[in-house]
Amino acid sequence: MAQSERGPRERMVFSAAQLIRREGVASTGMREVAAHAGAPRGSLQHYFPGGKEQLVNEAVGWAGRYAGRRVARFLAALPEPTPGGLFAEMARQWTDEYESAGFAGGCPVAAATVDCAETTASTRRAAAAAFAAWTGPVAGALTDMGVPGERAGALATLMISTLEGAILIARAEQDVRALTNAVRELGPLLDAAAVEDC
Repeated sequence: MAQSERGPRERMVFSAAQLIRREGVASTGMREVAAHAGAPRGSLQHYFPGGKEQLVNEAVGWAGRYAGRRVARFLAALPEPTPGGLFAEMARQWTDEYESAGFAGGCPVAAATVDCAETTASTRRAAAAAFAAWTGPVAGALTDMGVPGERAGALATLMISTLEGAILIARAEQDVRALTNAVRELGPLLDAAAVEDC
C-alpha cells in the first residue's frame, strides 16, 4: 500500500516504524512521526491516547505482521522453494537495501527490543508478539517444504535470530559480509532439515 493510500493513523504507525528502524525509540519523537507522516500534530493524541508507548507498540506490531506477510512473497520469488532459498531471500532484502541505500536502517522490532525490553513491559510484549508473527509464517513455510514439524519452529527462530544478528553486524561494519556469510553457512543446514525425515 502506497503511503498516500493510507489514512492518517496508518501513516503515523508506518512512519513510526520507519523512524524507529533508523533512529531507535528514544530518538523518535512524536513531532517527527507526525511530520514524517504528513499528519496534523494534534491527531497524535486523537489516534494514540496512550501516547508514544502506544504508537511504538503499534509500529512494532505492524513491523512483525509485515515481516510475516513477506514470507509468501519470498517463496513466490523462488523457482523451486527450499528452506535455504527462503533464508537467502530474507537476507537479500537487506543486502539489496544496504547496497543501494546505505546502512542507516535496521529492524524496528529489534530496535524497540534493545531500547525498551527492560523498561517498558508493553513494548517488550509487543516485540515478542511481533517476532511470533514473523516466526509463525517462516515455520509454516518450512513445514510445507518438508521440514518436520517438531523442528520447524526452532529452525524458524534460528533463521530470524541469525538474520537479526547479521543485520546488526552489517550496520556496524558498513558491509554486507555478515549477511552473505550467514546465507552461505546456514543454507545447507536448512536444506538438509527438509530432507531428513521425508
